[in-house]
Amino acid sequence: MENSSDLAIELLLALPLAAVLIGPNERIVAVNPVARALFGADLPGRHYITALRQPAVLDAVEQSMMNGAPTESMYLGREGSRDTSYRVHIAPVAGASGRYILVSFEDITPLEDAGKMRRDFVANVSHELRTPLTALLGFIETLRGAARNDANARDRFLGIMEREAGRMSQLVQDLLSLSRVEENERQRPSDQIDICGLIKSTISALTPLATKSGVSIAYAAEVEQIVLPADEMQMRQVFTNLIENAIKYGITGGKVEISVAEPAILPLLRGRGVVISVRDYGDGIAAHHIPRLTERFYRVDSHRSREVGGTGLGLAIVKHIVNRHRGRLKIESNEGEGTVFSVILPID
Repeated sequence: MENSSDLAIELLLALPLAAVLIGPNERIVAVNPVARALFGADLPGRHYITALRQPAVLDAVEQSMMNGAPTESMYLGREGSRDTSYRVHIAPVAGASGRYILVSFEDITPLEDAGKMRRDFVANVSHELRTPLTALLGFIETLRGAARNDANARDRFLGIMEREAGRMSQLVQDLLSLSRVEENERQRPSDQIDICGLIKSTISALTPLATKSGVSIAYAAEVEQIVLPADEMQMRQVFTNLIENAIKYGITGGKVEISVAEPAILPLLRGRGVVISVRDYGDGIAAHHIPRLTERFYRVDSHRSREVGGTGLGLAIVKHIVNRHRGRLKIESNEGEGTVFSVILPID
């Protein structure tokens, strides 16, 4: 080991993982730059216990020293406000003056984050389905018992059951839609569509809902036609979601405005693009909610969202579709003044 110590240290420095080499005297011989960033620059010469510190890692190192076999452990750290996780690999290395121990740290934080996202997603879906299912089961039990011969109660309960079943159906539809969008997110659409025509037809389809809600829809475009590469069905879904939300949540303002700007060079896209804005004059959204609006199942007002039939997935779907089109989604809102959702799409 001593004859090739310089080479060993050079190899250690070349490793892409954080690595610490512990000598036979249990003191740290060398660390690479990645480990230096993780633990600090003053490790060489220190006893490994004072540097690594976490009991699980220290036990694994001690075990490897005693039996000469590789071991594994976990190291939990923190970078700023973010928790980090490392899988620790500990392996003995034979040297002329005794047994050295190589401790390497594999960053598995992205895997842990993905696992947490999956767990949260399953928990959220379960919660969203459990609420209407519980209501349905309760009404079925009542209709079989006390309300069996009560025509008025039966009609009322059947109406509620229909609404709850509709919520579940919409949730499943949104989940499937989100899955399809994520699956194709890396593939940019190539079909050419007229975005102005698509928006006008979407407005026509939603006019009955707006009329029923007492909301007027105004459309203004600086040009008659804009052709750009897009998936027609997905873009229709984007503007259906945004205009529906503006009608449902901006109902107090009584109007919704959709505007299409003239194509121009846009810094956000670093090229030519178009800005399509959907504005409502409702209660607006507090600033601390805005960064999280496109998260799955995130709701500003859970009770109101469920009342109007929201699943908590609409804006997540919008974000993924806009990402697939290499565009941007911008949200601006002031409490008491309404909200503006702007979809920025590249033309070329």
